[in-house]
Amino acid sequence: MKRILPVLIFSLTLLLSLQGMSQRPQQQRQAGALEAMKIAFITKRLDLSPEEAERFWPVYNKYAAEVRQAYIIYRDHQNEIELDESLLGIRKKYNPEFSRALSSPARVNDFFRAEKDFGAFVQKEMQRRQMQRRPYGGGQ
Repeated sequence: MKRILPVLIFSLTLLLSLQGMSQRPQQQRQAGALEAMKIAFITKRLDLSPEEAERFWPVYNKYAAEVRQAYIIYRDHQNEIELDESLLGIRKKYNPEFSRALSSPARVNDFFRAEKDFGAFVQKEMQRRQMQRRPYGGGQ
């Protein structure tokens, strides 16, 4: 972990600086920065060794692409139950692959928990920032 952390920090810094220089819309830059934060959060939470990271991230990338696709479909159909079923199916599908990459079912649970914790962190941060933007007096 000590060897991968400096490389990860350098990579994230490089990624964020390159994104800052690009001409992409702000929303895309923010999404890239958020994804980089998520990668750092999960890597730290799981304390991934270089070998585990090498096995884990390709599986995660396929998993994340399917999750994004499920949300796109949900956005079109607006059916919360179908979204939940789809997400559960994706998690079940990737559970064995994550288990092989992380060497134990307990660590897979740690990953899913870390993913939820990151989502909760982002939600709280968004709420905090919205409150800071509101003018004093409740914003009415």
